Amino acid sequence: MLRVADVLRGKGGTVFGIGPEDPVLEAIRVMAERHVGALLVMQGTELRGIVSERDYARKVVLLGRSSAETPVWQIMSSPVISVGTDDTVHACLELMTRHRIRHLPVLDGATVVGVLSIGDLVKVIIDSQRQHIEDLERFIHS
Repeated sequence: MLRVADVLRGKGGTVFGIGPEDPVLEAIRVMAERHVGALLVMQGTELRGIVSERDYARKVVLLGRSSAETPVWQIMSSPVISVGTDDTVHACLELMTRHRIRHLPVLDGATVVGVLSIGDLVKVIIDSQRQHIEDLERFIHS
């Protein structure tokens, strides 16, 4: 059974974050530069929230707020739904589906060790299924 630790080993534990007082415009700029759809909102090493493109669209654009003047903490999602390294990929997908979220911070105790996106999880499941099919085909042909 695939676990979060397995996924992080394959993708790495790079985490992109932003401070709660930083302007939303900076968060959007970092997301665009890093090609990610969400950033962790960090105060030092403490996870305070998560801010996504969806938060921006719904809480800034649709409400006519200023991206340059609105601090991230005003639009971030909090408390954050997170997982641990021992959680399964299937449990993560169920959690994402139930809460309608696309990103999950990975914690080891209170320490952030990575972030998983729905795309990361789908990719690892597809790769696992492909490998399983190849193994079955080799078994059938032997």
